[in-house]
Amino acid sequence: MIEILSYPFMQRALIAALLTGLIAPAIGTYVVQRRLSLLGDGLGHVALAGVGLALLTGTAPIPIAVAACIAGAVVVEVLRQRGKATGDVGLAVLFYGGLAAGVFLSGISGVGAGGLVQYLFGSLTTVTVGDLRLVAVLAMVVLVPTLGLAPQLYAVSTDEDFARTQGLRVRLYHIAVVTLAAVTVALAMRTVGLLLVSALMVIPVAAARNLVRGFASGLVCAVAIGVITAVGGAVGSFYANAAPGAFIVLLAIGVFMLSWPLSYLLRRRRAAALLPDSMDDDELVAPHTVTESHPHRHEPGCGHPAVQHGDHTDFIHEGHRHAAHADHYDEH
Repeated sequence: MIEILSYPFMQRALIAALLTGLIAPAIGTYVVQRRLSLLGDGLGHVALAGVGLALLTGTAPIPIAVAACIAGAVVVEVLRQRGKATGDVGLAVLFYGGLAAGVFLSGISGVGAGGLVQYLFGSLTTVTVGDLRLVAVLAMVVLVPTLGLAPQLYAVSTDEDFARTQGLRVRLYHIAVVTLAAVTVALAMRTVGLLLVSALMVIPVAAARNLVRGFASGLVCAVAIGVITAVGGAVGSFYANAAPGAFIVLLAIGVFMLSWPLSYLLRRRRAAALLPDSMDDDELVAPHTVTESHPHRHEPGCGHPAVQHGDHTDFIHEGHRHAAHADHYDEH
């Protein structure tokens, strides 16, 4: 490790990797919660159009890519909110339109499609001091609202109707999420690349959901996995003489695969801690049953611990886990 730190280019690479691993899972937590796991891919293609425009005009790629990403993300989100396009259609427009525009603009600029390769797969070891400063500024732009507005962003990403009853401006927060995701994608094109950034936004979040329960714990765990895999991938690629972006993503996938068996063991331990000692092992994974309704309404802030369970939230009440289902509660 001391050998790596003796090279200035690796010092910059490690800092850039750390920042990317920090913010990608942070905003990715809300993207996954909204079931928009492929949003990063679509925005990556829009960023490619921004890179092509930068090559054509001879300007810095990252600021143009950020502007293009934000514009594309906001347009698609507004169209989705107004019912002009469904989520999958909007993502398809991002995919194909951005890719075509990027290749076209790079072609007429005289650079050709080959000039886009370093942005598609990342070029972590070529990060300059100027790039690093810009990445640091953009990382703070993403991280501050992602953590500072965590309760509001989680509420609108999980249950829009409930968020509206609390007076939250749901549409504005949705636009904020896709805007922050757009900045993250453009920022990561110099580290993991536009084709792989979506993996760093989604895979650590999926692994964290296997390991911990609850939104706050999941967010912290996802960020920790993102930082470890990003920095570890950068270090590993140095010794393996491999592409850093690909190494980072493969390492993240390895962590996700390890989280599967660990999640099974953790579920059994939690179930054993909650259920009476007299129950047999084959009763630990019992089917969901309907419990009698009661006057108390379970919802965020009701005073009972909330536990993320798949695509919904359970509330622990009197030793049981309840989930609202139509006009009754399911007991898990």
